[in-house]
Amino acid sequence: MPSATGNKRVKGISVFRPFIFGSEAQPFDPEKRPANIPADHTHQWRVFVKGVNDQDISYWLKKVQFKLHETYAQAVRTVEAPPFEVVETGWGEFEIQIKLYFTPESGEKPQTLWHSLKLHPYGPDAEGMKERRDVVVSQNYEEVIFNEPVEPFYEILTGGTSTGTPAPSRGKGKNNKQQQLQQPGRTAEIPLSDSPKNPYSRATEAKELDRMTEAIKTVDQLIKEEKERLVEREKYLAELRESEGVPAVTKKR
Repeated sequence: MPSATGNKRVKGISVFRPFIFGSEAQPFDPEKRPANIPADHTHQWRVFVKGVNDQDISYWLKKVQFKLHETYAQAVRTVEAPPFEVVETGWGEFEIQIKLYFTPESGEKPQTLWHSLKLHPYGPDAEGMKERRDVVVSQNYEEVIFNEPVEPFYEILTGGTSTGTPAPSRGKGKNNKQQQLQQPGRTAEIPLSDSPKNPYSRATEAKELDRMTEAIKTVDQLIKEEKERLVEREKYLAELRESEGVPAVTKKR
């Protein structure tokens, strides 16, 4: 069992923890517009860092610092407890700096992310979303990887298990996936199925892999057809040259 004290690292282990960061924005209904906001603000929005399927991530994430556009009063906002989010209003899109601070036991340096705030819908149904004033969601799936964490933090990440079984990792080897599934305590497994609040799941991942496989097949087929057309064009060009008495190979002087 790893020691509960000291800074000895657990060698050969890379523990990963998934999370989601992003933003949601919605335009104000002109008839229900709040009275206490600036006249030029058109949307309410929130920027956030959260667990997949809203799982608790506060056992490894101590606080989150959001750096907004300089025009906001107190542009740097630090949130030290879940939900790790900032709710604001505004009229323009800009890039937000997100800095993750891990629990003191980790001994890890903060990690910085960047997110572009999206207020306006995009995609094939953009105009319809504008008319309905739908919520615009822009978010990303991410994983933080702790390479050879110190023993106290390893125990926190894995739920203080006493089996000595490695935590879920990105290690190599055919038995790695089986170790992940058998790991007791806290887990980093992605849900099997998605839900209205969580589009990230193993089922979604499998569909995306299938889509990429089909796309690769399509590209390979297009390349094959283009090569065949090229052969036919070269053959036709050679026939024209022969009929006109033009040498097949013209040497440069």
